[in-house]
Amino acid sequence: MKKISILTCIFAVTAVFGQKVSDYKYISIPQTFKDFEKESYGLDGVLIKTLKSKGYIAIQEGKDQWPAEIDKSSCSFATGNINNKSSFLRNKVEVEFKDCNGKVLFSSKGDSSLKEYKEGYQDALNRSLVSLPVSNPIANLQVTKTESPKEQQVEKKAEEASSAPVSENKSGKYTNGKVNLQKIQVDNNQFILADGGSSVPFAVFKNSSKKDVFRVKLSDGSYTIGYFENGNIVIDMPQTNGEFAKEVFSAK
Repeated sequence: MKKISILTCIFAVTAVFGQKVSDYKYISIPQTFKDFEKESYGLDGVLIKTLKSKGYIAIQEGKDQWPAEIDKSSCSFATGNINNKSSFLRNKVEVEFKDCNGKVLFSSKGDSSLKEYKEGYQDALNRSLVSLPVSNPIANLQVTKTESPKEQQVEKKAEEASSAPVSENKSGKYTNGKVNLQKIQVDNNQFILADGGSSVPFAVFKNSSKKDVFRVKLSDGSYTIGYFENGNIVIDMPQTNGEFAKEVFSAK
């Protein structure tokens, strides 16, 4: 009876915690971690190397290396991030892995007594990844993406805007020579640039305090600014070195 009780307890704990990071084969990581936008200190390389050693396949957002078997808009991969938790005397980081609904699958902190930033942050990251379990992916991982009421409202407005007749200054097609995008005016305060081949908007533009300058959320979750210039839409695209490149989308 005692053994049966222990087994029952184990199964109950498994049911409560649900999905684990080890259930996933693919881990998506951003090209630039928000807390390390100015200087990455090689943390992305350390994370990718460790994930590989534990059986995961790391894929970087914004790069054309996504495996054909997964969809960018699906829930078949987890996302990883590194947060800076440093104090005055020690370099500290927190590594997190989440599912498509933002639920934390794994979180661990590590710190280092090394004073140099690069060596210290890398040492702290290695320490935080010691307890990361080895990948043991589930063949048919069942995770359904849930949308918040706010996301549903934006999506509904976008659908209404795309189907309703609008004036020329409200919508239009734009291209940078590589991708063709549709401008959809959601309301007076925001519009989106949508790629017909993806369910995720290429970029979401929201008004700022300055006319014709917008706060922009890109499809990889990163934030930047955009603005109108000579009838074109311009986005300051974040680069891996912390700089920004001017991306011009001309009206077709």
